[in-house]
Amino acid sequence: MGPKHDERRLTTILSADVVGYSRLMEADEEATVRALNACRLVIDGLVAEHRGRVFGSAGDSVVAEFPSPVEAVRCAVDIQRELEAHNIDLPVDRRMRLRIGVNLGDVIVEGDNLLGDGVNIAVRIETLADAGGICLSGPIFDQIKKQHDLGYEFLGERKVKNIAEPVRVYRVLTEPEAAGTIIGETRRARQAWKQVALAPVVVVVFRLRNFR
Repeated sequence: MGPKHDERRLTTILSADVVGYSRLMEADEEATVRALNACRLVIDGLVAEHRGRVFGSAGDSVVAEFPSPVEAVRCAVDIQRELEAHNIDLPVDRRMRLRIGVNLGDVIVEGDNLLGDGVNIAVRIETLADAGGICLSGPIFDQIKKQHDLGYEFLGERKVKNIAEPVRVYRVLTEPEAAGTIIGETRRARQAWKQVALAPVVVVVFRLRNFR
């Protein structure tokens, strides 16, 4: 019998956590727990609506899996919009706002849990998002960039903690006037051409001989 291999699959991971959660808890623990529970109801409902599943949560963080990159990003946008609506009536210093990161990657399946760089990259690029914002990895962007109801801004190749290779990162633009736009792609093109220009060039010389 050959060696046992871990079960793996390619999937879309959404990672979210609350901005300033420790500050909110210090100011009012009970109110923060109530607000977090209400936030989780919103997240859980929208994840299910977009055919995803939550497989990890600890304190103020949530990690979910989706079979579709498009559905994952739509879910992220809906979560942020729904929470902004909930925050309208709250004082600015009591509003619960999320950062969200979305990645497409290969993962290891352990029962209901998922492990590996596919998950870790989603968690890391989440930290690059603004409060109330969404960041995407390059593989996700490549899958959804033709969804013209949103806009995107290229944030560059980012080095993130415990990931060897830099990660291409995009910010989602949800403003109506940004729909269909991609900001900063010329910078990405310049970076690509620079890499080509700096690459070593190998010249092969063929000597032709005439045989009589």
